[in-house]
Amino acid sequence: MSHAAEYRLKQEAFIRYNRPMANTTITQESRAVPAIRIENLSKSFQTAGGTVTALRDINLTIQKGDIYGIIGLSGAGKSTLVRCMNLLERPTEGTVYFDGRDLNALEPKELRRARWQIGMIFQQFNLLEQRTALQNVLFALEITGQEKDAAKKRALELLEIVGLSDRADSYPAQLSGGQKQRVAIARALANNPSVILCDEATSALDPKTTRQILDLLKELNKKFGITIIVITHEMAVVEEICTNVAIIDNSRIAETGTVEQIFNNPQTDIARRMIYPEGDFNGKVGQRAIRIVFDGASSYEPVFADMILECKALVNIMFADMKNLNGTAIGQMIIQLPEDDSTAEHVIGFLRARGLIVEELSNV
Repeated sequence: MSHAAEYRLKQEAFIRYNRPMANTTITQESRAVPAIRIENLSKSFQTAGGTVTALRDINLTIQKGDIYGIIGLSGAGKSTLVRCMNLLERPTEGTVYFDGRDLNALEPKELRRARWQIGMIFQQFNLLEQRTALQNVLFALEITGQEKDAAKKRALELLEIVGLSDRADSYPAQLSGGQKQRVAIARALANNPSVILCDEATSALDPKTTRQILDLLKELNKKFGITIIVITHEMAVVEEICTNVAIIDNSRIAETGTVEQIFNNPQTDIARRMIYPEGDFNGKVGQRAIRIVFDGASSYEPVFADMILECKALVNIMFADMKNLNGTAIGQMIIQLPEDDSTAEHVIGFLRARGLIVEELSNV
């Protein structure tokens, strides 16, 4: 590259990345082009033992402004898929479109600049241990050629956004896990990305810190319109933050839909395994059982007390995962039904009449 071309590239980067983060509105027109679209993607690796196929025929459309979850068990192919989204791993087959552009068709310089618009957050933070929090954020700006004073101003602004302005001079060893992830998020924001990829970003954190990080991601999505893609093996993370979800199993997409659709009415065995806390309960009970989904009923309504009085039936609660959000019951419960079929049917009818979603677990 000539000195003149290099100078122009640095000037363009300076102009582009020296502006403060602004409130971004996702218009209907801009949403017409998905943030990321994946068509017929497959990925194989050559190993000493032969060819290993990590992904098979993946098709996904992720709209701008969404918080999109990709969930699956360990080894399902989630991390490979997220690395294919910015071509850190090149697909063996298929196409990845970012903002309407085929990433495979871009020249190296164009691909590098496209990647600046895709931030990444990792499970283990990936901070530079010999750099302070401020210097870790600055690193992302240095590689784009930003002028030193402007870069420092920008990095301080980002640390303030993630709530760490008072820890700018702290090294990673002096930070908690949650603080390290906040630094990593600030670094991911450095180049004003339109998409952030989160690869198991909360798996190394305790439940309280996980909720704080998820709240921060939701705030960034709402305030700046950033599309966030969450890779996780935890359904609770998807339920907490995502609008849409894809379930990946055995290297393929098993099921997609809104989080509400998948949670309320899973269509595949893997979706049920992800949602049911104890898998399919196969062999653990010897009679009929049902799953009850609470999706907006008042938490002050004595549904089960009324059911016992009405149906004159006692039930065995096998599992309950309930949240009381501002007086509204959200969650699920799995119960054993009475052995008498007519009484069991009466219980199911009563619960459905109260507006609850009831699914009989046929494989119990």
